[in-house]
Amino acid sequence: MALLQKAIPTFPTLSDFFDDDWFNTKFKNGHALPAINVINNEKSYEVELAAPGFNKEDFEISVENGVLTISAKSEKEEEEKKKNFTRKEFSSRAFSNSFTLPENIDADHIEASHKNGVLHMTILKTTQAMPAKKQVKVL
Repeated sequence: MALLQKAIPTFPTLSDFFDDDWFNTKFKNGHALPAINVINNEKSYEVELAAPGFNKEDFEISVENGVLTISAKSEKEEEEKKKNFTRKEFSSRAFSNSFTLPENIDADHIEASHKNGVLHMTILKTTQAMPAKKQVKVL
């Protein structure tokens, strides 16, 4: 069984990160997505996403129809008023990335933590994978 299966062609699978062409194409076309490591363990997938400058409150993680979406948005505004001038600075950063999950994951038991600019996720595997093909008997 393949590590990950593509169900929706517009989203990369976690295994696509091991493809050099995918990596180079994304950065050559101006996409600046955070670096992601995916570790396939016996009982889980470990995902590490490098996102320095983001706080844990900035992240939104969801799973819908077998697609994991990780997004973050950070907005900062600073204003300094002095006698003769006012200085106002603001910045906004955001990203969103979606991945098709394999069928053998437990979407109800995904854990995420954030420390030192790295988002760490543990995605548990189930012992029962959905069959790739199922025959339905016509009555």
